[in-house]
Amino acid sequence: MRPGFAFSTRFRVRYAEIDGQRIVFNSRYLEYADVAVTEFWDWTGIATALPDVWPSTEFNVRRTEIDYLKPFRLGDTVEAFVRIEKLGTSSLTKRFELAHAETGELHTVITMVSVHVDLETGRPVPLPDAIRAVLEALPSSS
Repeated sequence: MRPGFAFSTRFRVRYAEIDGQRIVFNSRYLEYADVAVTEFWDWTGIATALPDVWPSTEFNVRRTEIDYLKPFRLGDTVEAFVRIEKLGTSSLTKRFELAHAETGELHTVITMVSVHVDLETGRPVPLPDAIRAVLEALPSSS
């Protein structure tokens, strides 16, 4: 486990994800973040804890910053670490660290700001107190 993270998931780089240089396409790193955050939400147990609230909760990505430190290559096993870095009124900031699972070497850092929106209007709305409580109670690792 990486310092500051209580959650991680692993997956291998597949042939369809690499380019002619045999490294992962830049756009695939956002797909890796999407895979990791899906597993993260399952890990939190939020869907079970809030069955009347979570299914109608929608987050839209507002901003993403990616720091490509070193490319992944075909066959590498990626260990994706995820944490909630900041809770705002209607937003949350997630940090992803993508490391080589065997060496532990950090390859990519992604910071993603997502905004909680009303599904009908698409407009930002405050995070429900129940969701905030679950997110604030998540374990952290130091």
